[in-house]
Parts: sequence; structure tokens; C-alpha cells
Amino acid sequence: MKPVLIAEEGFLAVPETEFADWNNSRVVIQQIPYEHTSSYISGSDKGPAAIVEASHYVEFYDEELDQETYKKTGIATLDAMDFKGLANETAIAAIEQQTTELLDAGKYVVSLGAEHTVTLGFVQAFHKKYPDLSVIQIDAHSDLRDSYQGNKYSHASVMARVHDLGIPLVQVGIRAQCAEESALIKASDNIHTWYAHNLWDNDVWINSCIDKLSDHVYLTIDADGFDPSVTPAVGTAEPGGLTWTQGCKFLRRLAERKKVVGFDIVEIAPREIDIITEFSMAKLCYKILGYLEINNRI
Repeated sequence: MKPVLIAEEGFLAVPETEFADWNNSRVVIQQIPYEHTSSYISGSDKGPAAIVEASHYVEFYDEELDQETYKKTGIATLDAMDFKGLANETAIAAIEQQTTELLDAGKYVVSLGAEHTVTLGFVQAFHKKYPDLSVIQIDAHSDLRDSYQGNKYSHASVMARVHDLGIPLVQVGIRAQCAEESALIKASDNIHTWYAHNLWDNDVWINSCIDKLSDHVYLTIDADGFDPSVTPAVGTAEPGGLTWTQGCKFLRRLAERKKVVGFDIVEIAPREIDIITEFSMAKLCYKILGYLEINNRI
């Protein structure tokens, strides 16, 4: 397991060291900069560090929740994982092992990843701890191709591998998929997809979507699930995604109704011209922790 970063280098750069210390923190953030199969814009391996750096400018106080969440949970941040010599199955196995170690230590694990492939390692670790686990995926893409460019561990196939595990999957914000993925969704009783074009003008979908989940839920957020106005710097941007308000409303309701046992944010490809994406996702990460804390989920 990688060492814990000092407070001023970790998530939020909190001024009080005790709130970033391993022993005092219920939350641990792991950085997983694995990029091996990016198919359009590369650079997602820089995403985790960019989110942590951007978090240094997120306000500690959350006006929606009327609290400084980090003082209630503590947030320790691990140094980035090293993937030298690892790819596909070996990389996934290493991610699963570190995640399992963190869960065994009693921590609430938040993962900042590069390409979406990394989520398979997280899900495998959480599934061992919670056999009734279901997965909620916020994404522009279904990621349900059996393989992509000859690789079954492609970022475009990660949810197919989750489906192989027999884990119920709920997808939100989908607006780009191939015919193969559409056919799988229609044929499977274990995949429930809410397409972006059905979310635009109502909130009815929120409870209907959550109803499909088990009690223990793992949340994976591909940054491109949000509209490019919120997250422009992603590997494969698609117009018509979730707004910030839609996303927060859904995530707060999810935290109220289900035990979200862990979550990840992936697929940010930072660019030099702005920091909109990494700041938005850093703020979202802290916002989710707040939603979970006020519902006693951490």
C-alpha cells in the first residue's frame, strides 16, 4: 500500500494534520493512474493528481449541508499507485488487492482513477465484502462491449466484465453505445439503463432508478456522464449529459436511500487551457462525502 500524503499535499490540503492522518480518518482516497487502452484523447493517467490538486481550492464549508465535512470524517490521501510492468489482468489484480487491504483496515474507500478499466478492480474487492452488491454507473457510454480493439479489459468493456460477475448494474446518462451494447441491455434482466434523453425534463427517473439497486451499492462516475459544460476535459466527450444540479440531486437521494459503500471518479484527461473538469470533480467528490456523512453512511 502506498504511503499517506502529508496534509498540505492531500485531498483538500486541510490545515489541521489530524484530519488527514491515517489513524484519525474514516475516509481514505486512493489515486489509481492506470491508462492502457484510451481510444480517443489520452492523458487520463494525469487525472487523479489533477483532482487532488484542484481540491486544494474547494471550500471546506458546504453551504448546502451547513458543515465542514472533513472535520467529521477525516480524509487521508494515499500516494499514487505504480503500474510499471502491469497491464490488463495484472493491473486489475493489483488494484483489487490494494482496495481489499483498505477495506480490511476499516476505511471508507474513495478512488480517483484514470481510464474506466480500473473500476473492475474496485468492484471485485467490494463484491467480496458485500455479496449483494449492485453497481450504479454515471456515464455517457455503456462500456458493455465484450471487447474493444481486441482487449476484453478495455475501458469500453469494463461494465461487460462487471456484468460477467452477475452483479446488478444500473446506468444513468447513457447517450453513446453500439448495437451490440443495446442488444445486451435488452436481453439482460440484470442491466437497467436510463438514457440521457429521458432525463431532461423531469426527476421521476431518480427514485425509479434507485429502486433497481440492492441495499449495498457501489457508485462509479465517469466524468463524461456530466455535460461537457461541467466536464469538458474527458477522454471521449458527449453532448447532452447530466447538469451539475441534476447530478447532485440524484446523488443526494441515492445517499439517503441506499448504503453507498464506496465510489470512484474516473476518465478525466486534464488540459492546459482550463481546470474546470478537475475542480468540478474535486468538488463533487467532497459533495458526495457530505451527502454520505449526513446520512450516517461513513
